[in-house]
This record gives sequence, structure tokens and C-alpha cells, in this order.
Amino acid sequence: MPWRLFLAGHRGAFEGLGRWVLSPRAVPGRPRPQRTTPRRLSLHNVADCAQEPNRKKLLSEKKLKRHFVDQRRVLIRGGRGGDGASCFHSEPRKEFGGPDGGDGGSGGHVILRVDRQVKSLSSVLSRYQGFDGEHGGRKNCFGRSGALLYIQVPVGTLVKEGKEVVADLSHPGDEYVAALGGAGGKGNRFFLANDNRAPVTCTPGEPGQERVLFLELKTVAHAGLVGFPNAGKSSLLRAISNAKPAVAAYPFTTLNPHVGIVHYEDHQQVAVADVPGIVRGAHRNRGLGLAFLRHIERCGVLLFVVDLALPEPWTQVEDLKYELEKYERGLSKRPHAIVANKIDLPQARASLPTLQARLGGGAIALSAATGENLEELLLRLKELHDDHVASELARGRQPLRW
Repeated sequence: MPWRLFLAGHRGAFEGLGRWVLSPRAVPGRPRPQRTTPRRLSLHNVADCAQEPNRKKLLSEKKLKRHFVDQRRVLIRGGRGGDGASCFHSEPRKEFGGPDGGDGGSGGHVILRVDRQVKSLSSVLSRYQGFDGEHGGRKNCFGRSGALLYIQVPVGTLVKEGKEVVADLSHPGDEYVAALGGAGGKGNRFFLANDNRAPVTCTPGEPGQERVLFLELKTVAHAGLVGFPNAGKSSLLRAISNAKPAVAAYPFTTLNPHVGIVHYEDHQQVAVADVPGIVRGAHRNRGLGLAFLRHIERCGVLLFVVDLALPEPWTQVEDLKYELEKYERGLSKRPHAIVANKIDLPQARASLPTLQARLGGGAIALSAATGENLEELLLRLKELHDDHVASELARGRQPLRW
């Protein structure tokens, strides 16, 4: 084969791959050709392509605080009803077919529904509009009603209109119709009468109900952990359940409530809620105030967590009960247990006999960090929960189930 034909064949092949041409060594006397596409594959680009996809980073406690919302003001409107139609039957050899305008469809309702997967009101928008109904048509065709609009809310959502409580969604699957859809309009077929054989009247659809509702979340749990900052409530919740609240050596580590589930051998589950720490004078809005105490209002059992390493730890119980009474009368008198934490520290063991003498015994001394004496707390928690369930059934109430 002549070398020119061989060269032409190679040129066509190289032009399809990045538009390269032969080097000047292959053809003597020709200038050095240039590549028309200047993009090159560097080692840096290869390394970027070989990287693993970015994994989702875990949110810190402060960022979780931004996503946790326990109060929301919502404007809700039901769907508007469809308009009725005004028309007459048209068919060959039927000159006086009469009216055949259909009615409009009703507007869709807006319904609040409890979803166990939703943990806060951050996903709830500030405004909702229901679906409108379709207009009526010819041949007595009614318009389709608007679809139902469901708003997913967490368990324990309290619905208020003004200062009045209109719904308490405290069980999974509970629903509340927040706004009714408007009724559909009537077509001229509806107005047919003996004295009016050819009505042309039709009515428009009615607007949906409009309401301004206030949603307030109160965490639903069987037991609630109450204590001062750095008492070890979050560490205790991590030790007895699979919950992972933030733990650090500074106060106010917990900025939003956490709920952990304690599992027993007989497949019984007890939900324990951890709320931010309370300080002296919290009823005067000191520290984080009493804003988070609403999350233990539904708890039938309270666990007072005391830092045994501090001087005079028995005063913590008195201060906590005082702050609870200032928030809601009778809240501190619920069935409770006193948990003396940090027994692994030397100064804590020295003050334990004095604490038992001051409180008349009954305090459970343990260490959430080392797991010492956690079995006694779990048994005591189960006893308190069983007594609470029995009392609720005796009153004719349905206890909370997880």
C-alpha cells in the first residue's frame, strides 16, 4: 500500500478521537500540527473523579436547635367549591331538551394528621390552601370534588384557636379537620320547576373555611428527666436507651427535647424524655426559662436527676419541685424517683449518706458514665410505669403506647 494512502487512513481515524493529527516526524517537512481542543486530563482531575461521594454530615446540637420548632402559627383555607353550569340539552330532533347544567364539586378539606416519623413542627408551613372543586359541565355532569390535603404533625400536637384548645392530637393516627372545603355551586338543572321550565340561573361555588390556628408541640413520653444543667440527664438517656443527645462538659448542652425508648425483656417499651436543664429562677425566664417544661406535662412519671458531686445536693430536689410548681400546680406531686448521678466520683460517695438521710432514703445512686447501678433505676422505672398504667385504666383512660 502506498504510504500516502496509509497516512490518509490514519488521519481520518485520528480526527474522530479529539481531532488529533500526526506528528511532524511522520511527514518530513511539514510544520508541527496543533490540537484543536485544548482540554487535557490532569492527575488532579483524575483524583477528583476518583473521590467518594460526599456523605451527609451529622448536625450539631446548635444546628438541630434551628430545625426543632415546637410552636407554629398557621393560616389554613379550605378549597373553594366549583361553579355550577348553565346550559341546555342540544340534540337533533329535540328542540326543547331542557336544562342539563351540572353542579360544581365541593372544595377539599385540610386535615391535620399525626405522623410518628415527624418529630417537630419545622416541616409545617405558615399557610395552606385546600384543593378547589371542579366546575359543573354539560349533560348533568357534576364537577369532581377537591382532594383532601393532609398536614403531617408530630405526636402530642395541641391545636388552639385563639386561647381555646380545639384538638389534642396525642395518639398516632389522630386526625382533625382544620378547615372545611366550600360547597359546590348549583347548575341550572337544579332550578328546574313546573313554573320555570327553562331556568338559566346557576350559583357559584362557596369559598372554603378560613382559620388561624396555633400549633403547640408537647412531647409525649411516659417519663421525663428533670434536673439542673450538667446533672447528667443526657448521659443517662444515652445509657438506658438508643437515643444520642449531645453530651459535653458545659451547661445547656441540650437545646431541644430528646425521647429515648427503654426496652424490657417482656417486649415492654417505656419512652423517656430529656428536656433542657432548669436553673433557679426559671419561672422568671432565667436561663432557658420554662418554655421546654411543656414537654413533660404529659409525662406520668418524673425522674429528678441530682448531681451528687455538688455541695448540698439535696437542695436541688427542693429547687426543682419549686420551679415545677411555679409552672403548673401539682406537677411536682406526680409519681417520681430521685436519681443521684455521678456516684463514680469520690466527693459524690462522701455526700451520699447525707442525701439519703435528708430525703428519707429512696434515692437511686448510680453513674451514667460507667453504668454502675443502672439496673436498679430500670426496675424502679418499670414499677412506676406499671402503676401509672393501672391508674389510667382505672380512670377509664387509654394509656400511651409506643
